[in-house]
Amino acid sequence: MDNRAAPSREPIDGFMNQPSSSIASSGTAASDPDAPQGWPLLRLGFRPFYLGTALLAFVTIPVWVAAFLGQLPLALSFPPLLWHGHEMLFGFAAGVIAGFLLTAVRAWTGLPTPRGPLLGVLALLWLLARLAAVLAPYAIFAVVDMLLLPAVAVILLRVLRQAGNKRNIPLISIMLGMALVNAVFHLAVLDLVPVPAMSALHAQLALVLMVICVMTGRVVPLFTRNVTPGLPPNMPPRRFELNLLSLTAVAFALWVVEAPALLVAALSLVAAVLHFIRLWTWRPMVTLTRPILWILHAAYLWIPIGFLLLAASQMGWIMPSLAVHAFAVGTIGGLVIGMITRTARGHTGRPLKASTAEAIAYLLVMLAAVVRVLVPVIQPDWYARSLDVAGGLWALAFGIYLFMYGPWLTRTRLDGKDG
Repeated sequence: MDNRAAPSREPIDGFMNQPSSSIASSGTAASDPDAPQGWPLLRLGFRPFYLGTALLAFVTIPVWVAAFLGQLPLALSFPPLLWHGHEMLFGFAAGVIAGFLLTAVRAWTGLPTPRGPLLGVLALLWLLARLAAVLAPYAIFAVVDMLLLPAVAVILLRVLRQAGNKRNIPLISIMLGMALVNAVFHLAVLDLVPVPAMSALHAQLALVLMVICVMTGRVVPLFTRNVTPGLPPNMPPRRFELNLLSLTAVAFALWVVEAPALLVAALSLVAAVLHFIRLWTWRPMVTLTRPILWILHAAYLWIPIGFLLLAASQMGWIMPSLAVHAFAVGTIGGLVIGMITRTARGHTGRPLKASTAEAIAYLLVMLAAVVRVLVPVIQPDWYARSLDVAGGLWALAFGIYLFMYGPWLTRTRLDGKDG
């Protein structure tokens, strides 16, 4: 495992050159701003959202696989396939992003973000939407589900504007885009707009991946260089970065609107090459003995793989769902398990090095992606079995996270500080 000495705490983003000092809650008088305040679970945004999204990942994927294979009846107010896609993208991925940003914006600005009762309300909105998806009439689910993303975006935009932090406003603004796409999804399911609900899910997948492309470009090369003495600069030129992000956005946009297949395939191939070049400049091979780093590189590798599969699917050579799951399981799943361990360790006062159990969880998510995506490409007859195995691997990975991190997320930091 990663046996090099590591600091017990770092800014959640690791790249903004701003201290992640513990800030007292707004309106709370405290002689010692580092003294713990309130219920530990509601001291910082990552705590309830990481815990909730890990539980969602652990429970819903086995349920979905069993339902898809006809092993479990699933009575919902809308098609089960749409439920699965929506909960993974708007429940799981967007929930992690919300928890991350509710924590990161405090580090970026030095200003307080929601905690205590307000954070509890935001977490409760997320939870109620997940329950309403399976228990309530669809209209109620839609209304409840559309509340969280705009609320978090408006709150965080206000903090960034107050701090004069313009650099990260576009990143937070993407959450408003996600909120709009979520509204379109619900209107599509209700037959109120002439847009396929699946297209809205594809748009959300693209938005989440764009957030990942921006954030990984900032943090992964820095994390790698910080623990590798003598490593030469490993950031691609700024023009390359801008071209890569622009082309990626265009390729995703054309895919979402179902542009001519040959055009989408061509752009996807170019995007695959550019993303692989970007990853290679980050020196992924130097991270092989450091699981908390190699998971970030390994997860990013699924972006060029996903684009290659997207090109193949546009040509009719493979099922489109294989490209979607390369992005969803490999990239999003891998980055999520990597970041919710790394940032939770840092913000609970623990060393930034992965234990054997965490390394196993990383491997399980990557194996789940291989089994879910690549096995059906090689042997289509094994599709049903690949779903079963991949779902089990995924659930086991997030079960390990819940077992390890559940107590950490609900208790005071190891160093006794607030946050």
